[in-house]
Amino acid sequence: MPARFEDLALDVVDHQTLADWWCRAIGYVRHDSTTGKSRPREWPVPIVDPAGAGPLIWVNPVPEPKAVKNRMHLDVVGDVDELVALRACVLRRRDDEIDWDVLADPEGNEFCVFAEG
Repeated sequence: MPARFEDLALDVVDHQTLADWWCRAIGYVRHDSTTGKSRPREWPVPIVDPAGAGPLIWVNPVPEPKAVKNRMHLDVVGDVDELVALRACVLRRRDDEIDWDVLADPEGNEFCVFAEG
């Protein structure tokens, strides 16, 4: 039997702050807020789509900052200006070669942003 997809994981230095950042950026909530449970601050933070449509994302604490380009990344549909207002950084604007914008979260993790519709 082949493996099946379960969750995504994102390694970051400041997992508490980045979990909140991603919640604001993509409309997720901390999983614990939906269950009433709490976990120690040093543990990874699971975030979820409150509508249940998107995958669970684990925001994991690691000691080292990001050093090289992501080999896997998130694709989102959204407004680039709103994400930049949340402190995302534009790495590449859509152009004649690509139909999406490439941004980075506050710790430098790249993600692609597609326009609505």
